[in-house]
Amino acid sequence: QVQLAESGGGLVQTGDSLKLSCAASGRYVNTYSMGWFRQAPGKEREFVGFITWSGGISYADSVKGRFTISRDTDKNTMYLQMNSLKPEDTAVYTCAARTSRVLSTTPSAYKYWGQGTQVTVSS
Repeated sequence: QVQLAESGGGLVQTGDSLKLSCAASGRYVNTYSMGWFRQAPGKEREFVGFITWSGGISYADSVKGRFTISRDTDKNTMYLQMNSLKPEDTAVYTCAARTSRVLSTTPSAYKYWGQGTQVTVSS
């Protein structure tokens, strides 16, 4: 069983930065691929980015160049550095994990999910 716990959300202003963390626990968790998703009120859950156990990374076009995903395998933690935040980035951000190394932007492809952390960007 894998457990995920996000932290680092908050209220910031347009243009600010914020760094989210996703702490993972469980057997073989370091071999899992992990992703970030977000969901704004009234909208579908949206893919943000993905990192494989070997460090392969992919981003949604909407965050490319502003967001950076990284992973500390010693700490079993994934990070999402968010820069140049915009009001449209406001959402609940959730991390997820899957055993496959293949990129997937589809939420249903992920087996394990955290509870989410709220990010609010004021204009």
